[in-house]
Amino acid sequence: MQIQTSFIENTRVGLTAKGKLYLVPTPIGNLDDMTFRAINTLKEVALILAEDTRHTIKLLNHFNIETKMRSFHEHSRAHEVTEWVELLESGQDLALVSDAGMPLINDPGHPLVQACLEEAIDIVALPGANAALTALIASGLSSEHFTYYGFFPRSMKEQKEVLALVGSRQETAIFYESPFRIKKAVVAIEKELGADTSVVVARELTKRYEEYIRGTAAELAAYLAQQPLKGEIVLMLEGGQLPLQSNLAEKAAQLELPYKAQVELAMAEDGLSSKDAIKQVAKQLGIKKQDVYQAYHDL
Repeated sequence: MQIQTSFIENTRVGLTAKGKLYLVPTPIGNLDDMTFRAINTLKEVALILAEDTRHTIKLLNHFNIETKMRSFHEHSRAHEVTEWVELLESGQDLALVSDAGMPLINDPGHPLVQACLEEAIDIVALPGANAALTALIASGLSSEHFTYYGFFPRSMKEQKEVLALVGSRQETAIFYESPFRIKKAVVAIEKELGADTSVVVARELTKRYEEYIRGTAAELAAYLAQQPLKGEIVLMLEGGQLPLQSNLAEKAAQLELPYKAQVELAMAEDGLSSKDAIKQVAKQLGIKKQDVYQAYHDL
């Protein structure tokens, strides 16, 4: 168990206070979305860790931020994480930024955050721009219950699995997608969940050519067949389109779900832990619990 008090110093006499790691969101397109707090934080920290320094330098120059910057990305090695943790332990504050939006959301940074927590270094997240939530609240789809899935899967097998999961849940699903693959993604949605499934595509958020395309899966598939898109895309669709059945085993059999997806289904619908869901799926299918466990954990 760990309790963090982000802004109340709790240092014993004679010990140097540790620095803080600030997770600072940056604009997703419109520089006016940069907050006063984000600007001040980037000016005050000892060092900024950026996903791509060539990109972030433009932001720093725009706001006259002269703080030194180093790169930190998905290919950064373990010894670099150790270096930044040691700097924080010496009392220096650091800021982590991504190219756009909220750090760690489909961006590097998790190893650093985990390493900091292991050394009881405070992690302070600043609120700010996020493409998924920005798109959701203007989509017209339900925003009371939703799940963010990351990037839409590329393989047909993974697409079938995730769409089966979306279709079983009464909530909005949010994905990021490339403009080069959005047409195939919508076609997959139409095929797996039905032509009348409500779909919203949001692109170029906060920029001059911001656009929302709302309609059914069939309507969007037809539109995208004639109209290629450009820019960064958020793909959203209504969930709960697959027929509900009272028995999980019958539902899974009908959908031909793999073991992992069945466990996730049990967790979502029955509120079970992964351990209990694995046990339930194994019992209902009459198979060894170890087989389901290995499938769920990709062993």
